[in-house]
Amino acid sequence: MRKKKLSALLSVALMSSATSAADLLQAYRDALVYDSQFSSAKLQRDAGRERQVQGRSALLPQAGFNATVAKVNGDGSSTTGPFKLDYTDQKYALQLKQPLYNLASFIAYDQSKLQVAASEVQFEQSRIDLSLRVAQAYFEVLAAQDAIAFIQAQKTAIAEQLASAKRNFEVGTATITDTHEAQARFDLAQAQEIAALNDLEVKRNQLALLTGHTPEVLRGLSPGVKLSAPEPSAVEQWVTNAESGNIGVVAQGLAAEIAKLDIRRASAGHLPTLDAIASYTDSKSAFLSSPFSSTVTNVGVQLNIPIFSGYATSSQVTQAVALEQKARADLDTARRSAAQGARTAYLGVQSGLSQVSALEAAERSSLLALDANKLGYEVGVRINIDVLNAQQQLYSTRRDLAKARYDTLVASLKLKAASGTLSEADLEAINALLEAR
Repeated sequence: MRKKKLSALLSVALMSSATSAADLLQAYRDALVYDSQFSSAKLQRDAGRERQVQGRSALLPQAGFNATVAKVNGDGSSTTGPFKLDYTDQKYALQLKQPLYNLASFIAYDQSKLQVAASEVQFEQSRIDLSLRVAQAYFEVLAAQDAIAFIQAQKTAIAEQLASAKRNFEVGTATITDTHEAQARFDLAQAQEIAALNDLEVKRNQLALLTGHTPEVLRGLSPGVKLSAPEPSAVEQWVTNAESGNIGVVAQGLAAEIAKLDIRRASAGHLPTLDAIASYTDSKSAFLSSPFSSTVTNVGVQLNIPIFSGYATSSQVTQAVALEQKARADLDTARRSAAQGARTAYLGVQSGLSQVSALEAAERSSLLALDANKLGYEVGVRINIDVLNAQQQLYSTRRDLAKARYDTLVASLKLKAASGTLSEADLEAINALLEAR
């Protein structure tokens, strides 16, 4: 029963169809809609866009309406004697205020525009992160599928070797040791298959967390695909691009500009402000049973001159200067980190290409070694364990080669992410290398 279940899982995992196979680009577009982390980033960007509206509001007219209705009761006295107070006092006022000169508000508006830009940059970083997470998860599923395929191929080869060992033992040309060795390798391959199937399900679930569903089959790399080297080829060009275009550097640069404006805004606390004001007030009452009403219209300008604020403004300026210097230091840190990240990613791509080249050569050598051992076993100059070892070496090399190709592709995406240039077009380029299996 367990073997039937494993076979069913394997058939689903490795089933291929040109019409139903999903690819990397489709997985990415599904994740754009489904991934909750990216949805959170999108909402954060939408919220950040409102900062400009809020910053502009301090420069626009401010209008307000106040209404007061009070019932007055009490006792009073005058030269004519005591009297009762019992009347209703009504007051309605409409106020309008238009800032004419307020440097702090103008600076805050400029800051709000930079804050909106920072929100857009943070959202772009989330998009890049999603691209990398999807690519990583996608190729991990492919690697897990490949591992199962190689184990299955190895099991088939071992089964053939096991049958050959049994036949040779029956006719007396081999010892029982050959049979035991082949049987042990076959049992080990079965155990490895169980672990590989479990790993595949884990990797598929991880991809489903990003895309919302798990396709029955994914498109894989074309056989013998050739991976291209980074362009430009010079690492220093990538470093230069990262120091200016890396999303973290851009975001920190905006933060430094906002901090710089904070100094000017804090300094503006020493400056006067000028506002145009207008108000209309309507009052009604009946004091001493004598109806009274009035309407007052007031139009003018209001000048406010700060004189002393208990050193608060000076302290705010000092604080803003320190924070601006900190922001500049953080910008330097971001540039250095981006440069180091670009170098690391570049070396990862170059190392991956070298590994792929070496493993391709190793695959050819392992195949020749396997053929030679099989021939040697048939003529009696090699023993069964030699053939089994050669088989294991071949399939291990093929598994490592497939994994090296996937890792190199992901490293190339990380390199472009480090320079701030990763886009959907880069996923499309990799997607073109995939085909239905």
